[in-house]
Amino acid sequence: MYDDEGKLLAAAEKLVGQGIRVKDVFSPFPIHGLDPVIGVKRTRLAICSFMYATGGTILALLGMWYFMIYDWPMNIGGKPSFSLIENLPAFVPVTFEFSVFCGAHGMAITYLIRNKTLPGMPACNPDPRTTDDKFVLEIASSQNHGHDVDALEAALKDTDIMELSIKELA
Repeated sequence: MYDDEGKLLAAAEKLVGQGIRVKDVFSPFPIHGLDPVIGVKRTRLAICSFMYATGGTILALLGMWYFMIYDWPMNIGGKPSFSLIENLPAFVPVTFEFSVFCGAHGMAITYLIRNKTLPGMPACNPDPRTTDDKFVLEIASSQNHGHDVDALEAALKDTDIMELSIKELA
């Protein structure tokens, strides 16, 4: 556990430089520049958001075609109701809004499912102080095959650490 994000970032750089793999970091806010240091890959959440928004665009256009052209065509202000192409300019605002709606909600739900933070799911936070002002660097001995527990402990104590906690996982 560290009491400053700068100390945690320096410790992560030092440990990774020694060949120690950092499993995860828990902090009350994102730490700029930490992801490339500990080897976190870029997220593909934007790709999911694009797919959800594209699905929203298709659903909006299909829905408006069905409701306004096929099922119950109405003469509103003298506008033609013969085809989707003729009415497309009138459908642009609704299509845009529904695309944003589907993209945002799909992205939020995907984020919650992927990070296992849906309501009712148990928290995997190792220490509740990381939600206030402390920073935890999690290192699993099973992921660091070239280092035993004593070597990992010595490397951690060589950093500007505030508290060290070693836990056995069942």
